[in-house]
Amino acid sequence: MTGSTSRLDRVILDGDAPNNLPRFIEADREQAVADLAAANHFAPLVGTDQPGPYALHLSIQEGRLIFDIRDVPGSPLTAVGLALGPFRKLVKDYQMLVDSHIKAVEEGREQRIQAIDMGRRGLHNEGAELMTQRLAGKIDIDFDTARRLFTLVCVLHQRVSSR
Repeated sequence: MTGSTSRLDRVILDGDAPNNLPRFIEADREQAVADLAAANHFAPLVGTDQPGPYALHLSIQEGRLIFDIRDVPGSPLTAVGLALGPFRKLVKDYQMLVDSHIKAVEEGREQRIQAIDMGRRGLHNEGAELMTQRLAGKIDIDFDTARRLFTLVCVLHQRVSSR
């Protein structure tokens, strides 16, 4: 991935981060950010012809997911907004899985944890497909980047809900 200009240099989740997010959600966030730093494909198709790499500021504003795309030093290049409505069911399902995972860990139910993790992978795949569809014609991303961005959308939604 080194040398490619169609990539993210970093991702920043904008907005106040409450301190009361479950450890599992913070771990998901950390893993998604680390995975994005290691490898990603991200190419804006509208609003800028400037090559990357890019800094992405993700936020939720007035019920919309905002992709605020900047150059590496931080100067704004373009922004893409997506309605959150299509993501709501998947985000709600993600929260239910997180709650179930926390309970299964507390109860020491290893088989249940494995089943939840399998469901979580499937949910992330659905989220990645939806993310790719919603960004079509606006931002070109690969499947792994879409999965990680979906994870960050779920974390952002938790942050907004926890305020």
